[in-house]
Amino acid sequence: MPGDANRLRTAVEFVREQDTASLLSLLLPGLDGVELRALVDHCRFAHAALLVFPPEPQALHAVLTDCGLAADAPSLPSVVVRDRLVMRYTRDAAELEVRILRPAVTGPDGKHRTVEVFSLTVPPGSPLADIAEHERALQHEAHLAFEVVRPDPLVLRGLCAIFARHGAVPDGGGYNPHEDGTVFYFASPADSKAGYRRVELYAHGDHRDVLAAHLDEHRARQPAEALLRLMTGAWTTQALAAFAQLRVPDAMDTDRGVGVEALAQVVGAGPTNLATLLRYLAMLGVVTEDADGFRLSGLGALLRADLPGSMRPLALMYGGPFYQSFAGLGHTVRTGQVAFDHHFGENHFDYFARHPELAEQFDQSMAASSRMFAPLPVHPVVLAANQAPTPRTVVDVAGGNGELLGRILAAHPRLRGVLLERPHVIEAARDLLDAGGYGDRCTYQAGDFSDVPPGGDIYILSRVLHDWDDERCREILRHISRAMPAHADLLIVERVLPADGSASLATSWDLHMMCNVGGRERRADHYAQLLGDAQLTLVGCSPLPLDGSVLHARK
Repeated sequence: MPGDANRLRTAVEFVREQDTASLLSLLLPGLDGVELRALVDHCRFAHAALLVFPPEPQALHAVLTDCGLAADAPSLPSVVVRDRLVMRYTRDAAELEVRILRPAVTGPDGKHRTVEVFSLTVPPGSPLADIAEHERALQHEAHLAFEVVRPDPLVLRGLCAIFARHGAVPDGGGYNPHEDGTVFYFASPADSKAGYRRVELYAHGDHRDVLAAHLDEHRARQPAEALLRLMTGAWTTQALAAFAQLRVPDAMDTDRGVGVEALAQVVGAGPTNLATLLRYLAMLGVVTEDADGFRLSGLGALLRADLPGSMRPLALMYGGPFYQSFAGLGHTVRTGQVAFDHHFGENHFDYFARHPELAEQFDQSMAASSRMFAPLPVHPVVLAANQAPTPRTVVDVAGGNGELLGRILAAHPRLRGVLLERPHVIEAARDLLDAGGYGDRCTYQAGDFSDVPPGGDIYILSRVLHDWDDERCREILRHISRAMPAHADLLIVERVLPADGSASLATSWDLHMMCNVGGRERRADHYAQLLGDAQLTLVGCSPLPLDGSVLHARK
């Protein structure tokens, strides 16, 4: 690796000679005194970086020693550079084990710095030889780095703004869980005199909230990369589904890592293949890798089967029957026929009814979105009912396994509940409500929408209307309207499409409902029209978590 050795020596000399203020002036010509002072106050020159390709690890150690650097510097996986190579060359991440070493270098006035050495071993005859040749020629990963002192979101946004104002263009970045650090890459300005094409801002800690806007701007300038990421979204769905199906999260811990061999034995998987899956999930932040192996992140823990409100059923549904039917989305758009019906030969309600394990999974997946319901027990209508002088009754129409009704009864001991559902669902709801200790305040009615019980004070219709077309929605609402006393309130929980076209989960679910159920999400004014056709009036709409809304209607 003679060429790599010369590049490394040049980088070492550069790091030894530069000071922060002079280097920033070279990097961003045109900085005024105030901006330069702000940059110097909040960041310091930390390292120069390069990517090398030793034929075997010992060759790199020899070159480091020859340059007067510590050859025994700790080596860690480089998630950010690996992912950039994956996207640049469309290779499997498992092929590109990029390591990172940071041997120390003493700068002016004895200041501690490093040379950041990314290393990808490329033995003679390796299929990665073309990548090594290309990278040596173009130096994509060579960069200068400034470490942010005491980073916080305001400081990071301000520094990024100064860099952008002087021609530094966002060029990717990422969060490295192995060292708990966030990097912001920029392409150096065209008039830069620093001699490096890229620059990095490094901030200790997890700053992915600020990084998101930086990456969005980068992807907007890289349409092919952005489109490729979108195209591979199906891989993410299946990776999460396989992770949940194999019950890997249940065999992992959030506090300590577990080795792949031991984990594979527990879940009955091949160690090599499981490692590939876990590396992909680490890229998504679902797991993290450390010296002890892999451990669950807070995100991944949501897929544990034993977690209250587990999202495992959702992963299995979206990676299972709904995934299969989504392959027919083009058929739905072209013909108007529901893709689920086209693929499975019947609508999903009938199909799930004939497959009890799927019916149970679907009901559990609905309950997995229970965080949407969190504010509902303190909705003004529910609070007023609880404070009434006589007991009030809440009727949950098509209330599933009773998750929402149970939340309301748990928060308000004076309220009573009625659950209307299909017979096979009622038993599961009875078990849940009994286990919560409020089953004695609830009665159950088996039936369909034509059986809505009269005399309730509050009627709840949660995530039902989006399953149906407008005519069926009018029919459902008319059944409820006829059952409602004059004083009663109707609370409808749905994701409401934003009137201004802004990004929302409702837009995603609109596509899902069209493809899998034949239903749709709607705007608030659309719901108002449907309610009016049933002699009901929309009197309010308030937000819920997960882009949900609660619509309040009365006679």
